[in-house]
Amino acid sequence: PMSDSPFIIDVTRDNYEKVMKTSFEVPVLIDFWANWCQPCHALMPILARLAEKYQGKFVLGKLNTENEQEIASRFGIRSIPTVMLFKGGREIARQPGAMGAADIVRWVQANS
Repeated sequence: PMSDSPFIIDVTRDNYEKVMKTSFEVPVLIDFWANWCQPCHALMPILARLAEKYQGKFVLGKLNTENEQEIASRFGIRSIPTVMLFKGGREIARQPGAMGAADIVRWVQANS
């Protein structure tokens, strides 16, 4: 389901370039997920709450790896969830596996 939040974007091949352009303004955190992945469903609301809380200090992109296999394979995503952080159109960090809210905040701050 599409989010009502301006800070959360469903990433597709159609808007991927635009999302990357956004990473020149603020860090973009992309969550690679799939419907069948239980840890993904646990991580997503945590990320969404953080995106709301930080009000645009970063943008959260959600990428469904089943719909967007081409993008996922371009980044060599082997396991999900994997969260990647982009700045200036480049990957600056990636973190496979589920994380708690405090870990995510520390990880983003450490890499921003």
